[in-house]
This record gives sequence, C-alpha cells and structure tokens, in this order.
Amino acid sequence: TWYPESIKWGRYGDWLRNNIDWALSRTRYWGTPLPIWRNDEDPSRLRCVGSRAELARLAGRPELADMDPHRPFVDDVTFALPGEPGTYRRVPEVIDAWFDSGSMSFAQWGYPWVPGSKERFEEHFPADFICEAIDQTRGWFYTMMTVPTLVFGRSSYKNVLCLGHILAEDGRKMSKHFNNILLPVPLMDRHGADAVRWFMAAAGSPWSARRVGDTTLQEVVRKVMLTYWNTVAFQSLYARANGWAPVGRAPEPAGRHVLDRWLTSATNKLVVDATAALEDFDSQRYGTLIQAFIDELSNWYVRRSRRRFWAGEAGALVTLHETLDVVTRLMAPIMPFVTERVWQDLFAATDPTGPESVHLATWPVADESLIDAGLMGAMATARRIVELGRAARAESRMKVRQVLKRMLVPTAALAELTAELVAEVRAELNVREVASFTSAGDLVDHSAKGNFRALGKRFGKRTPHVAAAIAAADAARLAKDLRELGRSLVHLDDEPIEVTADDVLLTERPREGWSVVNEQGETVALDLELTPELVRAGQAREVIRVVQEARKTSGLDVSDRIRLRLEAGAELSEAIAEHADLIADEVLAVELEQGEVETLAAQEPELGLKVQITRA
Repeated sequence: TWYPESIKWGRYGDWLRNNIDWALSRTRYWGTPLPIWRNDEDPSRLRCVGSRAELARLAGRPELADMDPHRPFVDDVTFALPGEPGTYRRVPEVIDAWFDSGSMSFAQWGYPWVPGSKERFEEHFPADFICEAIDQTRGWFYTMMTVPTLVFGRSSYKNVLCLGHILAEDGRKMSKHFNNILLPVPLMDRHGADAVRWFMAAAGSPWSARRVGDTTLQEVVRKVMLTYWNTVAFQSLYARANGWAPVGRAPEPAGRHVLDRWLTSATNKLVVDATAALEDFDSQRYGTLIQAFIDELSNWYVRRSRRRFWAGEAGALVTLHETLDVVTRLMAPIMPFVTERVWQDLFAATDPTGPESVHLATWPVADESLIDAGLMGAMATARRIVELGRAARAESRMKVRQVLKRMLVPTAALAELTAELVAEVRAELNVREVASFTSAGDLVDHSAKGNFRALGKRFGKRTPHVAAAIAAADAARLAKDLRELGRSLVHLDDEPIEVTADDVLLTERPREGWSVVNEQGETVALDLELTPELVRAGQAREVIRVVQEARKTSGLDVSDRIRLRLEAGAELSEAIAEHADLIADEVLAVELEQGEVETLAAQEPELGLKVQITRA
C-alpha cells in the first residue's frame, strides 16, 4: 500500500512502465567493488564471485576469506581457472550505491553468511513500511523493491510512506540564494523538539509539501502543547488543593456526572479512532483527532466542570486523571519529551507500582462498552446550541455575565437534550430557561423551501416545480404538520403532493425584541428583555468577576477561604444583598458584609464597587 495512493500508479507507476535496464557499474574509486573478474586473454569470459570464501578458493589463498573486500586490496587479487588460458582480473568499476541501499533488507544481517543471519532476516522480512520523501520514487523505493524481487521474488516492504518536501515559510524551496534556510537545531531550541516533531508528523499532511517556520511551530505550541499542558496543570492544582490522589475505588462511570460520562465515552472513542489512524499510517488524522479532543477537553469539559473541581468532586478528579493518562500515552510516540515530564509528575509520582516511563507503558485499549454514541450526539447538539447562543450574545452586544430570561432553540434540537444537558446549556449561556420555538407561539415566523437533494430522488425533472409549491405553501402549516404527523401536502396545479420532513427545509425566526442567529439551517434566539431582577442578577455576576480578580492579585491559593467586605452604591448594594449567597459561594467567602472598605483590594469605578479581602 502506498501513502498517498496516487503515487503508486502515478509517479512510481509511470517510472516502472517506462523502465529501462539498470546500469549497475560506476567508474569511481570508492564504493562496493563490482565482483566480476574478466579473463585478460579472452575478455568475453567473465566470472561473478559470490563471496570472499569463493574468492579465496579460486585464488588458492585461504587468508582472503577475511580480507577487506574494497579497493585497492581487492584489485590485487587474481586467479586462473583450470583448462583456461589467461588470468582473471577484477574489472575496475564499482557498483551503483543505490544497489547497496536496495540490498539493505538482507545485507544488514550479513545474510546468508553470518551465523544467525538467515533467522533474523526471515523474522524481519518484509518490512512493515519504509518512509522517505517523494524524490526517492526512482531511488530508494525502486531499489528496495527491485533487488529483493530479483533475489527473493518479492518486494522488501509492505507499505510506503511517501513524504512531501519541506519548504520555507514563504513557500519557496530552502536555499542559501534566497536566504530562507532554517537550521533545525536553533528551531528546536526556540520551540522544543516536540513541537517540531508534532508539526512534521501530525499537524498536516505528511504527503504534501509543508511550509515550516517560527509561525507554524508557534501555532503547534499554542493549540496543542500549551492546551494539553494547561489542562495537566489544572488537574494537578485541584488534586493538590483537595488532597486527592488516585487511590481506592473510583466512582462507577455510570453513576458520574453527565460531563464525566461524556468525557469517558469520548476518551474511549478517541482510542479507537487514533489507533485506527496510526494502524493505517495516517498520522495527519491521528493529529487532527488528538488536537480536537484536547480542545474539547480544555474548552468544554474543564470550562464546564470548574465548580466541581473547586468542590473537590471525586468523579471529576478521577475522570480527568483517567483521561489525561490515556491522552498522554496516545501522544507519547510523537511528543515524547513533554509527555514523559507529565508522566513523571502526574502518574509515576502517584502510582509507584505503575510504569516508570510513559514509553514503558502499554498502548491504551478502548473499553467500547463505555462509548455512548447517543450521549456524544446529544453533547454535540448542546455545544452547537452554546456556540450559536454565544454568537447571538455577541451580535446583540449583551455581556455574558448579564443573566437573560430565556433562549429559544429548534424543537428537534431540544428534544435531543436531557435535563442535565439543558442545565449545562443554561449555565454556560447564563439564561434562566431554554425552550423550543414551538413554545414561543406567535413569536415565530416560519419559512420553508424545498430540499433539492431529497426532492430530486423522488420527482426528477418536476423537482423545481415541487420546490416552488413548497415555497408558496403556508410555512406555519407545513411546520405544524411535519412536526406532528411527519408529512404534509402541497399543491402543484391543483394536484396534491405529499412531502416529508426530508423534503422540506424549515427555518424558524422569532420576531422583534430578540437576538437571532441562524447558521447552516439551525436557529437560536435570545430574549433580550431585561427586568430589574435580571439586571440585579447581572450586577451580582460582575461583582463576582471583580472579587475573583482581586483574589488572583492578592496571591491567594485557589482553595483559600476569605472574609469579604464590599462598598457599593444603593442600586448595586441591593443586588449584592439579593445574591449574597451566590457571591459568597462563587468566591469562597465564609463571611460577606457591606460597609466602608478600610483596606482596598480592588475597585471598579464603572460599577461603583470597592473590595476588601482578608484570608479566613
């Protein structure tokens, strides 16, 4: 198998189809001497010598069995054959160095003369894969196939990984003339060997020409290495803060929080997919899977689970620990140094009986019974809703900390979500209620258009006319029929035509007073009406933000409890009093009071807030 497949029948196939005889000899001094002796009286008589032992017998000199078989020594060896006039002298040429390369699969063992070489050769031949750049199509790839095929009747490799060339960051070949050469060691000094390794193997297609430079490597460091490292640091921080260690019986996965169950499922799915990618020599897909997973781990799981880590919830701590164990082992072959540091700090230190090194640990094996496709699909829907909700907030310039009354989402999307996932969406988007567009009644305008792909299979040439009939129909009626019955009728020249949900693309759009975002046929809407109670709730969250920043600047540990004193105007003071329990809980305050601040820890002039913090 060739990677990419196009090389096999393209560049390489063309080379084989137009192949000519291989002229093995080279008129050079250095190299493997051509083992052919020619009769000096009859140049048509040639003798190919198969070994030093054979040469020693022909020359009648036993010591030649251990000679250095290179020039000039071999050129001095001559012999005569019984019954033939003349002396046999070696021809002056050496063998093409590519013949040496092509013989590597057996010559590396000294096959067949070195004791044990036959067994070692048979154990390793043919190789699982060979890997070189595309310019070796007519070199190493060819000779490694040709020589063993001549000797053993088959190629020396099962798979070929054909790499593209490395280009400068400007897209040109590296050249002293262009002054765009990158020296590898300084590059690794600046970004680390792991960043260079990950970029080469997993951050893009190895089969394509790749631009390499400081910018591309900085992206690898930022998107992959730092995200992974920060997640490890997060786990380490809260494990220490809560005095937690991976000992004793872990909570059963089925009984854990929905986010933990999702992460456990996603981790096992990652093992399946990443293993399959590497088994297929697809390091780009492997890298894409790992990078996407690390992003979800940091920006969804950790983000949504922070409060549970603050509280020292065992389910969250053990789930993240288990996941990082798996991810570290998955990344280790391409990113060996960072993962080894993580292994020593996070795993070897907490499990003295485990593997001493990540590189001595076994490759992860998925527990497919823990893969919950339904939960993963529902979580993907929840995340899409959150992304659209964030976009709706941004479009309306409504701060995330401002609590909103409700958000409307498509009926089908809401039906996928369990109560636990709805709660995660509400918390992430800071809305009191998540409801379907159906519940909004007359707030919703519908529009309908035909799904040409589905209609084409049913109606052929009539598809444009049926699509026009759908667009002309009462969209609200269509939506109601399709939701309740799964089918509806439209009329084309007085002919009733039944359509299904697959045939119709429906769009739901709320009316005035909402922030609406529609992407790829999915719509969400945020109710922007702010009641006094909602305003106070938003103000309370702004207070939390200011206090949290004050905690950081005061050098407090994440687990430190505090006594909190707040000085605020009348309106903000009312919001603080109404949400005092929430504020205290979020900032780990064992005591919260309002009054004049004596020692200022932070202030927010825009809010009219002053903060005093003391460690409890």
